[in-house]
Amino acid sequence: MIEALNKKHYTIEGYFDLNQVAQNPYKIAYLGHEQADSFALNVQNGFVFPSIGSNTIRERLIAFFNLNQIAQINIIAPSAIVSKTARLGKSIFISNGAIINAQATISDGVIINTGAIIEHECTLGTCVHIAPNATLTGNVTVGDRTFIGASAVVKQGVTIGKDVIIGAGAVVIRDVPNGKKIVGNPSREI
Repeated sequence: MIEALNKKHYTIEGYFDLNQVAQNPYKIAYLGHEQADSFALNVQNGFVFPSIGSNTIRERLIAFFNLNQIAQINIIAPSAIVSKTARLGKSIFISNGAIINAQATISDGVIINTGAIIEHECTLGTCVHIAPNATLTGNVTVGDRTFIGASAVVKQGVTIGKDVIIGAGAVVIRDVPNGKKIVGNPSREI
């Protein structure tokens, strides 16, 4: 994320977190506790991005940003390909080599990792996380807070519910209800 921002010539003022991190290779300033009363005031003159892996926590943070009218940005790596007809929400991260094809809808807080492919007319709900090299083959719908593991493949037209976990390498050939954990090829519930 930092490299993508640097290539677009953004100045990174700092980060908020529960605690200051011990390893800080980019020497980014610690701005304080993310739940402090002054948090909203500290970011009023800039943009924020919720760099948090947990789909649920990221969703809560975006709701806070929206409530407090804090400006949010998308981070799209220079090597990513995003169709001009794709619809993008806020606080989205699209990593190196990812491809978002025509008429895809990407909701707020979505993470699309390295080399992932989101084919035509897919719809990703709020705070979905697509791991590296996963492929959604077209017309796929993914519910809020769902995680799709590395190199998983979802067949065209499949609907995946909310809060689902799809394991790495799974091949999903049928709809998945809310809250399920799916693994294997062909995929099965565990």
